[in-house]
Amino acid sequence: MVVSPHNKSKVKAAWGKVGSSAGDYGAEALERMFRSFPTTKTYFPRFDLSHGSAQVKGHSKKVGDTLTNAVAHMDNLPGALSALSDLHAYKLCVDPVNFKLLSHCLLVTLASHHPSDFNPATHASLDKFFASVSTVLTSQYR
Repeated sequence: MVVSPHNKSKVKAAWGKVGSSAGDYGAEALERMFRSFPTTKTYFPRFDLSHGSAQVKGHSKKVGDTLTNAVAHMDNLPGALSALSDLHAYKLCVDPVNFKLLSHCLLVTLASHHPSDFNPATHASLDKFFASVSTVLTSQYR
C-alpha cells in the first residue's frame, strides 16, 4: 500500500493531536479489540486483561511508542519496524489478522476522541498508514 505525500501529511497532523495520549488511546483500542474479537486474547495468556490493568497499559505504551516512531519514519517503515517484525513473526507468532483488527480498533478510538478532526480524508490516510505498518510487521511471515 502506498502512502502518498498527501496521506503522510494527514497522518502526521492526526498523530500530532494524539501526542502524549498515544498510550491511553492504545489501551482503549486494545480493550476494544479484546471485547470485540475475543480470540485475540490468546496472544496474551499471562496478562491481566481487565479494564485499566497495568499490563494492558504497559503494552499499549509500547504500541503507542511504536506508532509514534513509525509516523516519524514513514519513508522507511521496514527499517523502523524491522526488530518488531522479527519479534512478532519468529518469537510471538501473532496471527497477522490481529494487526488489522487492532488497526480497526485504533481508528474507532481515534474517531471517538477526535470527531471533528476525523473526516473521510484523515480516516483514509490513517487507514492506509496502519495497513502499511501491518504489512511491514507481517513481512517476515512469508
